[in-house]
Amino acid sequence: MQKGIIAKKIGMTQIFDETGKVIPVTVVEAGPCVVVQKKTVENDGYAALQLGYGDVKVQRMNKPMKGHFEKVDVACKKNLKEFRFEDCDTLNVGDIIKADTFAVGDAVDVVGISKGKGFAGAIKRHNQHRLKETHGTGPVHRQSGSMGACSSPSRIYKGKGMAGHMGAEQVTVQNLEIVKIDAENNLIAIKGAVPGPKGGIVYIVDSVKA
Repeated sequence: MQKGIIAKKIGMTQIFDETGKVIPVTVVEAGPCVVVQKKTVENDGYAALQLGYGDVKVQRMNKPMKGHFEKVDVACKKNLKEFRFEDCDTLNVGDIIKADTFAVGDAVDVVGISKGKGFAGAIKRHNQHRLKETHGTGPVHRQSGSMGACSSPSRIYKGKGMAGHMGAEQVTVQNLEIVKIDAENNLIAIKGAVPGPKGGIVYIVDSVKA
């Protein structure tokens, strides 16, 4: 991983390229992020940088977290995330990472928490088919059908698609393209949709498949 940043999802819009083609984009407020902690192979067994994003009042921090920020003389941040950059030596505690760390045309992966859908049935959650509405199938037509065999194995296999809690889980959307960057306002326009609601926190990193 060469580059990474913490961002807040603003919403979706559309922009036009030079040929007049419309491009659907998600606008995120990327940074500014401050390096809060630097982990080294000698002390921690691996090299990584802990970034902080979003100012928060000191009164809202518990004592351990308050001491974590006071130790390095950095203002309290609401969101923390570790990034394992290939070259962590180029940055030190207190350095600022802004949206211009990326460039237009970069391929990125975006990680976020998807929108929660609550308790959902098997049709919405796993794209299963409805049952027939004739020949004595009723009174319900949106329930799961057969759950498996009879006396053998006398149980339901793990991973069976059933009704349950849908959404509100970590989702990674890979290989998205950065279309536009507003470095002055720390805004990045990413082609396509990214997971999460408006105002949700997302993590933008180099694409592993680019």
